[in-house]
Amino acid sequence: MPKVYQEKANDTTSHVLTAALEENEAVLKNMFQSCSDVVFRSFQISGQKDALLVYIDGLIEEKQLDESLLKPLMLSSSSEPLEARKDILTFLQNQFITISQVKRASDISIIVQNVLKGYVAIIIEAEAEALMLSIQGGKTRSIEQTSSETTIRGPRDSFTESIRTNTSLIRRRIRTTRLKFESLTVGELTQTDVEIAYLEDIANPAVIQEIRSRIERIQIDGVLESGYIEQFIEERSFSPFPQYLVTERPDYVVAALLEGRVAVFTDGTPFVLSGPMSFWGFLQAGEDYYDRVLFANLIRIIRLALMMIALFLPSIYVALTTFHQQMIPTNLLLSISAAREGVPFPAIVEALIMESTFEALREAGVRLPKQIGQAVSIVGGLVVGQAAVQAGIVSTPMVIVVSLTGIASFAIPRYNFSFAFRILRFPMILLAGMFGLYGITVGMLCILIHLASLKSLGVPYLFPISPVSFQGLKDTIFRAPLWTMNYRPQLDGKSQAQTRIPKGQEP
Repeated sequence: MPKVYQEKANDTTSHVLTAALEENEAVLKNMFQSCSDVVFRSFQISGQKDALLVYIDGLIEEKQLDESLLKPLMLSSSSEPLEARKDILTFLQNQFITISQVKRASDISIIVQNVLKGYVAIIIEAEAEALMLSIQGGKTRSIEQTSSETTIRGPRDSFTESIRTNTSLIRRRIRTTRLKFESLTVGELTQTDVEIAYLEDIANPAVIQEIRSRIERIQIDGVLESGYIEQFIEERSFSPFPQYLVTERPDYVVAALLEGRVAVFTDGTPFVLSGPMSFWGFLQAGEDYYDRVLFANLIRIIRLALMMIALFLPSIYVALTTFHQQMIPTNLLLSISAAREGVPFPAIVEALIMESTFEALREAGVRLPKQIGQAVSIVGGLVVGQAAVQAGIVSTPMVIVVSLTGIASFAIPRYNFSFAFRILRFPMILLAGMFGLYGITVGMLCILIHLASLKSLGVPYLFPISPVSFQGLKDTIFRAPLWTMNYRPQLDGKSQAQTRIPKGQEP
């Protein structure tokens, strides 16, 4: 069962409601002491029974509270006195309360937890149980187009900070009872809602159990973003490569669920985690499936080439100009030599200076307001690059190499995946500056060995190339036409393939 933390400040675990309304009110006011946003509203039901409302201002829809709860209860009329009713709560729930989601609780700790989540608690005189009504509301951000994952063709909506809004976006796309959402609570103080989403009979039960157990093991005072969850459930925390997809787009999560993956929703953030993921999945974008197959494959080839440029171009330039000048064509070598004349630093120092400057400009552009950040990135790059060349600190070819590397890194569709290449670029430059092409070869082998040993929720990171899965190869470097991808990918390489598209649907 999911682990739910209890409030410890006032020892609520030993308190239950009593028949005395004033005593219950005193206990709750003591627990919510110095909480100015908690509202205690006393009223009478039909002028016969004293009752108390407890809710948090800003977390509920006040208009609905007035129209659907207070007005019916206060103005209700009954043919017989309420005292004569055997079960007053059931009578009120069936006759007067027009709220759809109603539940009961007698434990004060449970009542407090639900009030903190946006429920309204009704406590009635002489009743040892409370009614908790879902009238959650307040100000939230509307569904908008994501700015971090732009799209040319595809859905334009994105997740918000409301976990229930996010799950509804998935329900609108997958209309089956096989779509499951398992609820957990993480964070001793924040009591953050976390939902595990998967498709029953499609997702691997072992993967579901593994991610469930990892989340249940988390013990922390607060969870503010899905990144907290990601750092606790990933296999290799010090790997530069991410093991989970992080996205704001519902169509990406739906596609992952349909392939048998698991999604993790965290309340308070629009970013959803999905896994297990492979190396090749991070190089794919939604447009790869929405566009025609020839264009999609051309873009994938370009994207793969740009990924290699982002990782290896500066180190190859440093290796060739430092150790292997004989491999450079004569005319090009003369041009590079003329440009480097007067530069006081060796190529490795020159590359490190320019790469560090580029990363500084990129980070400054991200942290500043959007309009100012774009201006800083563009103007800063032009001014600093031109001034550095004129001052003889760096050469023109190095500026070109670093600029091409930066442009190539922007072509990687997943932002967290591009971090790996930004990090690995620096050790590759150092290896090239010390050992030339031999150092690049050793660095590349180390990266491949690390990727081969890396796993995401037990699934090999290089799947379906290592281990080989012929069905999975239809959607790796190249994408086959949709009507040929008849089976879902076998994420573990062992489970039986499941039919996704019946055969014989080619045009």
